[in-house]
Amino acid sequence: MESLTMHEMQAKMRGGELSSRQLVESYLERIQTLDKAGPKLNAIIEINPEALAIADKLDQERAGGQLRGPLHGIPIVLKDNIDTADRMTTTAGSLALEGYIAAQDAFLVSRLRAAGAVILAKANLSEWANFRSTNSISGWSSRGGQTLNPYALDRNPCGSSSGSAVAVAAELCAAAVGTETDGSIICPSHANGVVGIKPTLGLISRSGVIPISHSQDTAGPIARSVWDAAVLLGAMTGVDPRDPATSSSQDKSHHDYTQFLKSNGLQGTRIGVARNFFEFHPLVDKIMEACLEALQAGGAELVDPADIETKDKTDDTEIEVLFYDFKADLNAYLGTLGGQARVHSLEDVIAFNKANQEKVMPYFGQERMLKAQEKGPLTDEAYQKALETNHRLARDEGIDTTLQKHKLDAIVAPSGGPAWLIDYVNGDHYGGGSSSPAAVAGYPNITVPAGYVYGLPVGISFIGTAYTEPTLLRLAYAFEQATQVRKSPQFLPSVNLAS
Repeated sequence: MESLTMHEMQAKMRGGELSSRQLVESYLERIQTLDKAGPKLNAIIEINPEALAIADKLDQERAGGQLRGPLHGIPIVLKDNIDTADRMTTTAGSLALEGYIAAQDAFLVSRLRAAGAVILAKANLSEWANFRSTNSISGWSSRGGQTLNPYALDRNPCGSSSGSAVAVAAELCAAAVGTETDGSIICPSHANGVVGIKPTLGLISRSGVIPISHSQDTAGPIARSVWDAAVLLGAMTGVDPRDPATSSSQDKSHHDYTQFLKSNGLQGTRIGVARNFFEFHPLVDKIMEACLEALQAGGAELVDPADIETKDKTDDTEIEVLFYDFKADLNAYLGTLGGQARVHSLEDVIAFNKANQEKVMPYFGQERMLKAQEKGPLTDEAYQKALETNHRLARDEGIDTTLQKHKLDAIVAPSGGPAWLIDYVNGDHYGGGSSSPAAVAGYPNITVPAGYVYGLPVGISFIGTAYTEPTLLRLAYAFEQATQVRKSPQFLPSVNLAS
């Protein structure tokens, strides 16, 4: 039953064939069998001790005719940088926050609870959402250890929402929530053969989420199907006074994104092909060519090429903005923590890491944290200029120019390359990707399984301008329904070169 879609789960619960308790019990057993034993995926960092009690309550509501919607009784996993005011901790994978329990749910968590979701567990992640070191190993945290890719256990799951994506791919939950600053939903979703949505900045509140950058951070859904991801996305939207960015979503968000999903959704559309993201791997290019044929067969008109000409021009200014934001935003978050927390500033975290380097920094250091600590306030001219440059190049002269010039509904590009080997000596080996323009612009990006390279998943990204999630979901769903390429992982010890 773990592989059922949310729609199928709800149908069985309506018919009395299944209960939320049974779903939770099944996932907990699978976590024990696959995550804590067996292949030891290490995707789950902490299980909610109240999950069964929550499921029982929701089953009672169902029996009494009270249904909250399509998430009623559905077990969801959260990335461990999302606050929950329950018996689970929120640590960003860091021993510096070990034992910390938030005083208030993140806004998105309160939305999920209201929608009837069962918060099943917290997922492991790249420590501090992969903003600690220039030589990091994605999927590793000092509190949680190394998360493994379920398609080949010696391969990296990508980060920083590694545990969330692996939990979904390995069917340890119905769906999960990740967070992204640049690539942290798209890359792990693509590398683990699942659907990931990086929404428009402001569509989902960031209050109660341990930050990197208010300029680029957003939470988003990870699921095994576009439909399930759309359900989860709608449940998390809403204007939150604690996050001013959400005010821009007023009258632009939806609580039901499944209304836009149509199997013939490619018909009559114009889709641009961002060729300047190709040619980093010949087998990925081959998969993309098959994807383009599928888009055309579904009725889309392709504009090929339709490059995002500014794609590499924000590399330096993006990291400059992130350094400034990280210091300011993390200090603001940590500064609100009560006495139970042992760190209350970035300076405290740096000192903790240094004092506990054998446990916290056995493989890589904290170069990014040190660089961020050197930065001044957000009023600095260097920061203001870099932020303006990012928005101009990624939005006005980037994605928006490409869409307008070619009269496009969306842009497609390969989400990334096949997962690389876990390497504790050299760190990560990214093989290419297309997440940065949408990340820097704050625009939506959806990755959908597209094929396999020697059994390793590869995704295709659908990219648009602000608040075009309905259009991107329509295209992604129609592509998914036409191709149906996703295969469940087999937990192989290494890649099968004969596949």
